Amino acid sequence: MRIYNPTYKDKASGDTKQVKKFWIETTDHLGKIRRFAGFTDRKQTAKLGEKIEKLIVRRLNNEPPDRSLSEWIESIPAQLRNQLVKIGILTQDRATIGKALLENINDYKKSLEARNRSRLYINETISAIKRIADDCGFNYWTDISAVKVESYLKSLRENTEEETGISFRRSNAYLTALKMFANWMIEQGRAGESPIRHLKGLNIKLDLRHNRRALTVNEFRRLRETTTAQPERFGMAGPERALLYRFAAETGLRANELRTLKVSSIDFDNCSVIVEAAYSKHRREDKLSIRPDTALELKQHLAGKIPTAQAFNMPEKTAKMLKADLKAAGIAYVDESGRYADFHCLRHTCGTLLAAAGVHPKTAQSIMRHSTIELTMGIYTHTLIGQEAQAVQSLPDLSLPSSKQITAKAG
Repeated sequence: MRIYNPTYKDKASGDTKQVKKFWIETTDHLGKIRRFAGFTDRKQTAKLGEKIEKLIVRRLNNEPPDRSLSEWIESIPAQLRNQLVKIGILTQDRATIGKALLENINDYKKSLEARNRSRLYINETISAIKRIADDCGFNYWTDISAVKVESYLKSLRENTEEETGISFRRSNAYLTALKMFANWMIEQGRAGESPIRHLKGLNIKLDLRHNRRALTVNEFRRLRETTTAQPERFGMAGPERALLYRFAAETGLRANELRTLKVSSIDFDNCSVIVEAAYSKHRREDKLSIRPDTALELKQHLAGKIPTAQAFNMPEKTAKMLKADLKAAGIAYVDESGRYADFHCLRHTCGTLLAAAGVHPKTAQSIMRHSTIELTMGIYTHTLIGQEAQAVQSLPDLSLPSSKQITAKAG
């Protein structure tokens, strides 16, 4: 590398003069001599030249820029960055680290679309990333700070302008979305290292504020009967809401999975429903059995709809919808133990009723589509009212005489 002052001939005087700025002369990854304008200070120009040479070495070895170089690329003027791209020292994808963060997020969205992720998943993921970026004031990649992200998520959990803050589960979802975006940036060579790589999610078991319960059989029957007779709420008629609640409680399907179901998703003859891989939480196609009488009710409800039509006209705020129907049925949304009966509690109801029916835990795990039996038994299986008393009453009478005593008396 050579640092030098070029000379030029002054048109007015005809004298030879030196340019005020120092220049850098170096050899690129292809062996060609390249020249770059530096600064009026020789030391600053030398430092710039060292950065360019480090970048050339990375390019020669086909390695992405490390974190230090990535931050430098973002900070340099667009003119220099474009020059590095034009001569091939910096590839186009790696130059995009200098883009505004929003542009990189939009590119990530296009990548998700190319991988055939569901529209709902993409919208939720991108919305979470943009919300964090906007509220934390992250305009460029190097603005992202682990401390700011942690503090921001804490503020959302503890309360902002809502009655209650977001749940631990939602907080983890926000963090996961941002970390996946960060990993993508690294994979694409747009960043050298993730600034939030060490951040971990929270233990959702400690979020007692959103501890859920299962509805008892009697409560659910009362809910279904009352809801059927109720007027339209949130764009859904009473009978359709009652059928939705029943279907959710019998299949354990999540709200987002239920939203994606089409008429063609349900096989009325074989009494089953298919959740496509793009919409299933664990990214594989799921085929679930449904009760014959439920299949018949669904067939009657969906009669006249085309195969591609949505099975249920579900609103976004399913918890508010269920809360209103629970109130009409005289069922507490939050019980004496502080447990919630939101829409996801219908999935808990499914797991609990399977256990109460004596279904083998492994079969229940398969129906619930859980990765571990601990999740099925520890989180989604609850003890219903009266079950403990019945269990104790089923124990043998320990006050009766032993076989030895009976034999002795007979003798």
